[in-house]
Amino acid sequence: MKNKISILALLAFTFACNTHKVKNEPKQQPQTTTQFQLPDLPTILTFAGKKLNLEDEDIRERLDREVLTNVYLQSATSQIIKRAHRWFPLIEKILKEEKIPKDFKYLAVIESALIEQAISPVGAQGFWQFMPFTAKEYQLEISSEVDERLDVIKSTRAACHYLKEANIHFHDWILAAAAYNRGIGGVQDDIEWQKATSYFDMEQNHETGRYVYRILALKIILENQLSYGFSIPDSQKYKTIKTRNYLITSTIKNLSDWSLSKGYNFKILKKLNPWILKTHLTIKNKKYTLLLPERKEKMRPYSYYH
Repeated sequence: MKNKISILALLAFTFACNTHKVKNEPKQQPQTTTQFQLPDLPTILTFAGKKLNLEDEDIRERLDREVLTNVYLQSATSQIIKRAHRWFPLIEKILKEEKIPKDFKYLAVIESALIEQAISPVGAQGFWQFMPFTAKEYQLEISSEVDERLDVIKSTRAACHYLKEANIHFHDWILAAAAYNRGIGGVQDDIEWQKATSYFDMEQNHETGRYVYRILALKIILENQLSYGFSIPDSQKYKTIKTRNYLITSTIKNLSDWSLSKGYNFKILKKLNPWILKTHLTIKNKKYTLLLPERKEKMRPYSYYH
């Protein structure tokens, strides 16, 4: 019994000492980390040559939300910046040829993140996210062998034709951008029942209500990358792939064999022509142009394992 009491006393003494030690130890200071400070929204912002009223508190708040969302989606936005280095020169060239303001390249960004084979839950595909019925309306072929929504050149021109029609209807490029999401008829309905003349003065469904602000946010970030914390050197951005056109006038039964005969493999052919869906290409009443690497000499066999 005496030994038992001694053990209990020792334990109590040890606990008291440890408690005293903890109470008298200096508190550890929380580690400080340098947090990235977002710059203020620009005081002047234009889209398609039109100056926006950023003194309007509601506009600034909605725009700020989209900027914050995309800045802190660092992985996704970094990949967009890398892809833009490859695709913007081509898109800008087509927009210029079609007389569409170059700011509409940012519409492709928010539609697909510049992923050629992007597909939405409702079945829209490609850079410009055409639905099947709209694609056919703008002469983009969709068949078991071909889906021209995945052809960057053809789908960009089709998007330009839609935007032209929308701008002719509204005489306003910003409303044309909203119509790309909502449809010309949907935007017109909003204008009529709300008696509004501007996208920024209308209450719209959740998606369309954010749509133009998302375009503007990506424009701000991509045109001010360093200010928003994206320091990606050109050496890390995806390079433009130099290609040449190859007109196909007769059926190719085996695209892998055909690719090898040109000095490339089927993987390279698919990378440059993702609109090809099968391992063959049938020619009936239409000819196709395939893209091949610009280099014309045959590639020597290369082993990835040494």
